[in-house]
Amino acid sequence: MEAESEPYVRLATLRTLHRVVADLNAARSLAGTLQAVVEGAVHGLGFDAAAVSLVRPDGDLVVAAVWELEESTMGGPSVLLGQVGSRESWDRLLGVSDHWGTLRFLPYDRGWAVAGDIPRWIGDGPMPVYANDWHPADGLLAPMYSAGGDLLGVLSVDRPRSGKRPGAWTREALEMFSLQASIAIGNARLRAEMQRALARLEKEQQALRASEESFRQAFEYAPSGMAITELHGVGRGQLTRVNDALCRLLGRPRAVLRQQSFADLVHPDDRALLERTSAESGRAELRLSRRDGGYQWVCLRNSIVADAAEGPSFLLTHVEDIEDRKRHELQLAHRASHDALTGLPNGAELKARLARRLCAEVPSGAAVATSGGPVGGQVETAYPAAYAHPSDSYSAHTAHDGLEGADPYGGPVHGYGEADGRAPAGLGYGEHVHAVVPEDQAPGGEAWSSSFRGGSGAQDKGLAVLFCDLDGFKSINDRFGHNAGDSVLVEVARRLSQAVRDGDTVARLGGDEFVVLADGIGREEAKDLAHRLRNAIIPPMRIDGRAMRVGVSLGVGWAGCGMSIEEVLHTADERMYDEKRARGGAVRGARGERSHRRAG
Repeated sequence: MEAESEPYVRLATLRTLHRVVADLNAARSLAGTLQAVVEGAVHGLGFDAAAVSLVRPDGDLVVAAVWELEESTMGGPSVLLGQVGSRESWDRLLGVSDHWGTLRFLPYDRGWAVAGDIPRWIGDGPMPVYANDWHPADGLLAPMYSAGGDLLGVLSVDRPRSGKRPGAWTREALEMFSLQASIAIGNARLRAEMQRALARLEKEQQALRASEESFRQAFEYAPSGMAITELHGVGRGQLTRVNDALCRLLGRPRAVLRQQSFADLVHPDDRALLERTSAESGRAELRLSRRDGGYQWVCLRNSIVADAAEGPSFLLTHVEDIEDRKRHELQLAHRASHDALTGLPNGAELKARLARRLCAEVPSGAAVATSGGPVGGQVETAYPAAYAHPSDSYSAHTAHDGLEGADPYGGPVHGYGEADGRAPAGLGYGEHVHAVVPEDQAPGGEAWSSSFRGGSGAQDKGLAVLFCDLDGFKSINDRFGHNAGDSVLVEVARRLSQAVRDGDTVARLGGDEFVVLADGIGREEAKDLAHRLRNAIIPPMRIDGRAMRVGVSLGVGWAGCGMSIEEVLHTADERMYDEKRARGGAVRGARGERSHRRAG
């Protein structure tokens, strides 16, 4: 290397440099590239030892690769491998070194500059004789930078084989080599980062595929219904995916369900509830149509599946079958409000229906009945109006048929309510219409206020309360036993229910006492209804092979807004008692006895 003026030496050096650069670029990993750098510096540039200190993510430099000739002192620079020097110390060292172009030369007499934590090894080579000789404590550094100017690392070389400080040609060759080394190290780092990124991506994709498979299996094989709904675009609200459980629940194939939305399937009465149910964590109990035309009670639970970048993607809906629970709830409600023997509404339900029809306000000019007589002045205390959901209403004249074979959500219902879910006629909901006593039942025939007439003949219609008490029932109980008496009561309930109009209420108040509510009826119609009820009960009935007969005493009262429930029932009861006494029937000895029987 000393005979630098000789062209053949330079040509040989260029050839060697070309070879080591080729080896440098052939390395496929960062570790292989670093090793090619130190080996190239030793074999291609004429140094006995070389090391690469690489910048770590925290900024400090670690000795990442070391190489020395075999004939050099064993246990030399290799002891530095893995040692770390702070960035601050390296910056100070590079600052006090002599600038040889892009290289940095640190003479032995400036060793104080590396008194810090920079890893360093000093060989036992010969001491210099001439000024240009290499001192064992000298250091030659080649900083390596990225294309953006960031420090990648430092290539350190030691002990030129010529024993002299490198000349201009060797320095230039080292500069070119360090530049190629920085490019190779940068490329190796980029490849390593890409490989790590690809590994992470593959791992994430595997996790995503596993997650998608888990979701698919959980969705498809869930024991309850599952559906995915579009949240955006023209298909908003459409079912894009359904599982087998939902298809079985609604009796519809996938192809059909995927062309519909929940809005297409929901019961008309539940549409507003569906629209009010929020998408996120929304919950609603409603009815969805089945293929057979009926409706299925379900509980919908919604959750939004969102993408981290694009936001909400679709709506996941869990559809739980709650048919049995709803049926059980309705059965419990029915048992609480209906007589266990006859299936008719009981006294509590009768009062509730009256309360829903009446209000505490007394219509201007309207006559009301009081306990002092059939008709009279203002009552002192009115029974407060009660309000309930339409599903609480029942079909009075079919209630005795019981619950078996009933579909409380679809077709005709026995004991649950009208088929369309509305209250019976006259016991409706919405805007309240005052119930008033018919004009011809008022004292002296006094007229109502015109605001309550409604139309021609409207003042002649009212809410009739027919109190029915069986005659001769006690003797049947005493003679044939309670089982026969119960059979008589069931038959009487059936006959009464068949004799009333659609929408009228037949209730068992207690014992052998029944009450019929008939709204929108006049005095003559009430008389006709009472006649039909009496004629329905009088014919003999076959009980346990015996013909049995009971009579009935009927009292017709009228209910109007401003009257209390007890007042209405008491008035009808008094009129029934008057009729019984007028007909010369078996009169009870005292009202207390009647109350006792009613409680029984």
